Amino acid sequence: MSTSLLPVGNLSPGQDLNGYIRTVNGISMLTDDEERELGFRLFNEGDLEAARRLVMSHLRFVVYVARSYNGYGLAQADLIQEGNIGLMKAVRRFDPNQGVRLVSFAVHWIKSEIHEFVLRNWRIVKVATTKAQRKLFFNLRGAKKRLSWMNSDEVDAIAKDLDVKPEVVREMESRLAAHDAGFDGAPDDDEESSYRAPAYFLDDASQDPALMVEESDWEEDSSTRLQRALSELDERSRDILQCRWLSDNKSTLHELAEMYGVSAERIRQIEKNAMNKVRASIGELEAA
Repeated sequence: MSTSLLPVGNLSPGQDLNGYIRTVNGISMLTDDEERELGFRLFNEGDLEAARRLVMSHLRFVVYVARSYNGYGLAQADLIQEGNIGLMKAVRRFDPNQGVRLVSFAVHWIKSEIHEFVLRNWRIVKVATTKAQRKLFFNLRGAKKRLSWMNSDEVDAIAKDLDVKPEVVREMESRLAAHDAGFDGAPDDDEESSYRAPAYFLDDASQDPALMVEESDWEEDSSTRLQRALSELDERSRDILQCRWLSDNKSTLHELAEMYGVSAERIRQIEKNAMNKVRASIGELEAA
């Protein structure tokens, strides 16, 4: 059964919530006999028109149920949409042979879809994952008598009523009191408040004094060993390495060949031999 079974013109809760509510409240309710007849037509014959009428006549009930979830800070239109999905699932599974009214059967499916939606969207981090936590989540919100923290007697009473341990109630109350916070802070935060964002509490390994001293010592030692190795080369080999690798404006083999009056291949050989000597010299200094 698809969502096309909700043809209230082009109206949906998200477009004009008040207009949608007025429209669904204007749809006539089914009598017991009408509902039973439509139920058998759907159950025995798969009659989609019967399914459509069953859904349409119960849309006002979805609105009624969705209104009881307004305290979660979610759009009522979204809650109604999710409840409508639950209603259609219930109609699809409705068996008139059981002798119960559709509204009694559908309420479970409607609330189930709304519950899932609330748990997915109420917090970025899920506050309830297990079946027991979900039950406690919804019951605890309804059981709290005030906005402040509950005292021990209230916690014990709720724990006894829901058949859970008091510490479980305390933990869920803490989760309910929490709020989402941006990791990097809000873009319009000023300098005095931006430091509160979690990102500012992370360690910056790149500014570790020990690592900075170690890196500085390593660079200084490497530079010293390189300069010492270069000093052991003859002047031409040292100049070729300087022009080829250590100068900002590096020279090509052909430019150096023209400078020294030899072939480019000869410059390449001198460069290779000089590099080998430098590597060997640095290796000996490291070993020492």
